[in-house]
Amino acid sequence: MGKIIAITNQKGGVGKTTTALNLSASLALTGEKILVIDSDPQGNLSSGLGVRKEQKKGLYEVYSCKIGIRDAIVQTDIANLHVLPASMDLFASEIELLERAENRESALKLMLQDIKNEYRYIFIDCPPSFGLLTLNALIAGESVLVPVQCEYFAMEGLSLLIKLLWRIRGGFNETLDLEGILLTMYNRHIALSRQVADDVRRIFKTKVYDTIIPRNIVLAEAPSHGKPAVLYAPNSPGAQAYISLAKEILNDNNLLF
Repeated sequence: MGKIIAITNQKGGVGKTTTALNLSASLALTGEKILVIDSDPQGNLSSGLGVRKEQKKGLYEVYSCKIGIRDAIVQTDIANLHVLPASMDLFASEIELLERAENRESALKLMLQDIKNEYRYIFIDCPPSFGLLTLNALIAGESVLVPVQCEYFAMEGLSLLIKLLWRIRGGFNETLDLEGILLTMYNRHIALSRQVADDVRRIFKTKVYDTIIPRNIVLAEAPSHGKPAVLYAPNSPGAQAYISLAKEILNDNNLLF
């Protein structure tokens, strides 16, 4: 059985795409078959996996019913890792979804039904907003992974996000669960980073991953080379943190690493 996990936070710059990129690659390197969906019109996940901008098939074309979902999935340079890419055209999908008479919130869920069990995990990289693209991801997903940067306003943003997730659970997806909270951009030398990490752990307890993602230039640099950090510089602190997160997720789901 495949598991669909949406990676989301309404704040931008918290590490959503970095997490989708490196976590999916780390899991694929263990031999698990992984699909990662770029649901952000900026397309940073796609370019970070080496998908060229001239790629004409992607999530927009699937939403528009121009092609089937299997025809849009691209095999990356990493064995077992596939991506459903995005381009700026995806901005139009929100307008087109609004014009639909039915299934506007559940279009992605319906698309994934036929392929869900072909993958161990399907990750959805959401845009930093709560429009129809994010709503589709949260309805399609079984759980949500929330990256939270260890900086000012993190707790305020996280509490608002959790409230929204439970509203979606009550109105659209009653089985939606919180997969986990991932602390990102951590700097152990800064008191505020330590305080935010402590506060998040105190409030959310076991829902916070043991793994913490540090601030690391490699995580920002690797996508410009069309690679995740776990391939670009596998021994860097950032890459090692995501490899550790992959182990933790497999252990939490009772799979061997």
